[in-house]
Amino acid sequence: MKELVMVVLAKQVPDTQNLTGEAMKEDGTVNRSALPAIFNPEDLNALEMALSVKERYGGTVNVITMGPPSAVELLKEALYRGADNVYLLSDRKFAGSDTLATSFALKQAIVTKIPDFDIVLCGRQAIDGDTAQVGPQTAEKLDIPQLTYVERIEELSENRIKVHKLMDNGSEVVETSLPVLLTVTDSANEPRPFLAKRLLKYRKAASGFDLPALLPKYPQFNTAEDLREHLRKKGLFIEMWGLEDIKARKEEVGFAGSPTMVKMIESITLTGKGFKKIEATDEGIAQFVAELIEDHTW
Repeated sequence: MKELVMVVLAKQVPDTQNLTGEAMKEDGTVNRSALPAIFNPEDLNALEMALSVKERYGGTVNVITMGPPSAVELLKEALYRGADNVYLLSDRKFAGSDTLATSFALKQAIVTKIPDFDIVLCGRQAIDGDTAQVGPQTAEKLDIPQLTYVERIEELSENRIKVHKLMDNGSEVVETSLPVLLTVTDSANEPRPFLAKRLLKYRKAASGFDLPALLPKYPQFNTAEDLREHLRKKGLFIEMWGLEDIKARKEEVGFAGSPTMVKMIESITLTGKGFKKIEATDEGIAQFVAELIEDHTW
């Protein structure tokens, strides 16, 4: 079996678990600067699945994230956990991309930079958008099969893959050819923690955005280019790709390449309308359930 080439698509998202009024803008959108940024949870499950495949079958795990310069922290987390290569897809021209423009940019990055891929993995959906569209749209643009809601890989050969996936009313086992894109659920696995040796090695990893600020800390290097080569030789330089690097045009990404239109945003305030006391008896609970059914709440 040839060495597998896996690509994990990951996203840095605001931590919405503690979303409050202060974290919302007047237009109803999330004020991302008011929330800590985290590794999208189900993308972590996708990364863990890729690492597990590598341990079982061999191969390389490449992680791509599309985002601002700060998304380099997500890539360092991927390195801490065991990723072989990480790449930052970042360009001001990507700003405002909807799911279609994002999936196009990701597709271009894959076919331009990692064309010999076998498996693309990503989380089922991101917690900041909940659309579950980027994975399937990327598969469509790559013109490869897609298997969604994957919980585990049952069998894997050089040309075929068989997975166990969730369904609305149960599960099923599905088989298809490689290359393939998998979207992974949060029930698939338990993502591994940072590995101490890798944390010590990669904590100083940096991208080109970081070089000007880092240069004073390395007085032995006169220019950012010298520092770049030093980090690259040590495996600590995080490669960045912009619009031209992935052979895309500006009208295909960002606002220009995004057909999604937000017609209206409505802020909803939930207010209480009193309460009803339920007696802690079989009769009281039965009456409460009957009312829920009657109101179609149950």
